[in-house]
Amino acid sequence: MHSTSGQRWRNRLSHPSIVASLTLALIALGLNIGHSLSERAGMEQLAAVAAERLELYAASLEAQLARYDYLPSLIAIDQDLMTAVAQPGDTAARQRASRKLARINVRAGLGLIFICDAHGRVIASSDDYASSHAIAPKQEPPAETLMRRLGKQIGAGSGQFFAANEANASTDYLLSQNLQRDGKVVGQVVVMLNLAPLEATWVDQGMRSQGEKLLVVDSNDVVIMSSVPAWKYRLLNRGSAAKHAELLASGRYASHLGPDLALATEDLNQQDTSLVQVPALDGETRSRPLLAQERPIVPLALRLVTLSDPSEVWRHARYAAWGGAAVGASLGLVLLYLAYRRRALEQLFRASEALKQAHSELEQQVAERTQELRHSNSELKHQINQRLQAEDELMQAGKLAVLGQMSAGISHEINQPLTALRALSRNSLLLLEKGRNSTVAENLRAIDAMVERMTAITRQLKSFARKAEAAQAPVSLLAAIQGARTLLEHRIQAEQVTLNIEVSEQLRVSCDGNRLEQVLVNLIGNAVDAMQTSASKTLRIYTDMHEARLSLLISDSGAGMPEDLLPRLFEPFFTTKPAGQGLGLGLVISSKIVHEFGGQLRARNNPPPATGMTFEFDLALSPKESHV
Repeated sequence: MHSTSGQRWRNRLSHPSIVASLTLALIALGLNIGHSLSERAGMEQLAAVAAERLELYAASLEAQLARYDYLPSLIAIDQDLMTAVAQPGDTAARQRASRKLARINVRAGLGLIFICDAHGRVIASSDDYASSHAIAPKQEPPAETLMRRLGKQIGAGSGQFFAANEANASTDYLLSQNLQRDGKVVGQVVVMLNLAPLEATWVDQGMRSQGEKLLVVDSNDVVIMSSVPAWKYRLLNRGSAAKHAELLASGRYASHLGPDLALATEDLNQQDTSLVQVPALDGETRSRPLLAQERPIVPLALRLVTLSDPSEVWRHARYAAWGGAAVGASLGLVLLYLAYRRRALEQLFRASEALKQAHSELEQQVAERTQELRHSNSELKHQINQRLQAEDELMQAGKLAVLGQMSAGISHEINQPLTALRALSRNSLLLLEKGRNSTVAENLRAIDAMVERMTAITRQLKSFARKAEAAQAPVSLLAAIQGARTLLEHRIQAEQVTLNIEVSEQLRVSCDGNRLEQVLVNLIGNAVDAMQTSASKTLRIYTDMHEARLSLLISDSGAGMPEDLLPRLFEPFFTTKPAGQGLGLGLVISSKIVHEFGGQLRARNNPPPATGMTFEFDLALSPKESHV
């Protein structure tokens, strides 16, 4: 009975709806845990970074102001200044004191230094000497303006305090030191330092770092410096109307205090950080919470407050929350999978009986399909054999085509030297009959050179067919042109072609000399053929230099070629010559040779009014000729 009850509970717990509810609970738990842990770690890191920056800001401010702590005391013991205080009616003494104060002011980089008597009357001022010519007659001197506004605070005795600068709404730091004579206070030295440069640095850092704001708060809870200019001279927390009136009456602040920032920073006394609601800045539509930290500067009676933007922390916390939710979802999905797997196993067990019943029918169907597959395999093997036989025949046909092209190329390249050999041999027979043995010897040497030339051509054609790279060596370009001219001299003379060779004898190119002559023979021979029907037959061979390479140009005065046939000029077996006069392989072979030299063979019609065509290819200059 207990076994049946336990089985019933297991079935209920493994129901998909129960598992789905558990999955949702795990997702919510992972969401909460991931967000909480990530937010806590992020806030701690943000607070640590802000604390370090607070220390840097505090050290910067203290170092900036500590440089001038000693100055009022040093000025107070100056004899010229004491004389001016003791003899206020002595104009010369007051001028000397003003000049000295002006020099000290310039050297120290201050805004203003002045001395006053025990009744608050200004005796000498750095501004009296430095800008005496710039002050309008009716304009009140800066020192007297400052005493009129802050006389009560200055007369309170030695010390320091901060006050607003009425000229540009920046903040001034004032240091005062009593002047004593015979134990009595006879006046005061007042030093004023304008903090606008330091504040401008903070404003610039605040603009570059949008996530952090800096505030300097005095003992009256008024923001006297800030990286956000709009927050200056506003109460950090909430203040009453009476307190506003009292602050304005003190003269230490701007003529108008802005609305309170109302930042709830009271909790910063009990804890390191606190989230405060910050009013909307320019360009923002609503306020936002920032992480506030405070660092007191006791000697100056100031507090430094930083406000850090936790948006990035919350963004990462959201990512972590989704990650925790994903983990919870994964666990739930595993449970859901196990529940569905258990149900699937039960269904499979119930379906096994149905499969056994269909087994016999399936075996029969398998036997029928097996027979069909055997027949299909037999047919496929037959088709594969036919395809292999067809491929062998195609390969054999390809070999025959290549052999035919090579034989046609050899015939084309050797035909011209054979013609020259035939002419020289017949000429030698006639010369022998006439007894001109020396000329016969010259012909035999020419025949020997041509035979060697044909051997070289055959060797080069074989290298071209096998894609073998020929050796590169410095070759005289003019010698190669003259060699090709020798082979074609009889045709040039027979066609009465004027041959102009404009090539320097010093030019050396890096290539194979025999194959270069082979290209030249093809191009010059084609040019002679193209000019057969021309009235003027001129063949020009010249060069065009390009740094370490040169272009060799062969230009004829023939009829040219139609523009639509130019793209086919280097196709195998394409020729414009009559049948039996060309196989269409000469330019193909020449283009291949030039390409192996590292260049490119090009053809174009000569621009009007000239006629004919120009073949051009580039060659590399040998290292000794690269400077030519």
